[in-house]
Amino acid sequence: MRRLTASLRDRINLGGPISAEPRINDRIRVPEVRLVGPDGQQVGIVSIQDALRLAQESDLDLVEIAPTSRPPVAKLMDYGKFKYESAMKAREARKNQAHTIIKEMKLRPKIDPHDYETKKGHVVRFLNAGDKVKITIMFRGREQSRPELGRRLLDRLAQDVEELGFVEFAPKQDGRNMIMVLGPRKKKVDAMAEARAAKAARNAATGRDVEADVDVVEADVAPTELEHDATVEAPTEETAE
Repeated sequence: MRRLTASLRDRINLGGPISAEPRINDRIRVPEVRLVGPDGQQVGIVSIQDALRLAQESDLDLVEIAPTSRPPVAKLMDYGKFKYESAMKAREARKNQAHTIIKEMKLRPKIDPHDYETKKGHVVRFLNAGDKVKITIMFRGREQSRPELGRRLLDRLAQDVEELGFVEFAPKQDGRNMIMVLGPRKKKVDAMAEARAAKAARNAATGRDVEADVDVVEADVAPTELEHDATVEAPTEETAE
């Protein structure tokens, strides 16, 4: 047996670039294919030369759609149109994809009424948007000996927003902090749909012809121990001084 050259061994070991694009037309290098017509009809097994001839006569492309079949399956289609429609479907799927985000709100046990109402307003806004909210009570100095103050504040906040959210993670002491997580009663997808409808209504009122769209935050991060589904933890929005 002949020895493989170093360059050939490297190509075998490392592998070449893998293309996600299917082989089309002259790039399909097999003696015969199982041909599918443009409307999905089964033509049968034909030689690659006949398949390419039919594609040229129909002003279409010959696209290999099942390369591992024996023989491979190829279809007559307008490949440029197919790629465009696939890209539009993928874009629409991404637009409608919903990722729950964990927002964080920090409070002090002895927060004054005005600050409390301000921060509660932020929590309401987050829950309305279909996001989870991580509430952190920060204890300092002697406050650490009065954890009941933080628990009462968390219970009060949960009760004030109970129409919009529920306690998903009960208050728990974590060092000098006490943490609670509120989950939204409104699904993220529904919140996004409402936001798109509201934006479309505003555009119609101002005479603007702008596509209603909502930015979706996508991230590939490991879930935290407080999460129960695919979530993304957002930067802290409000920090109490």
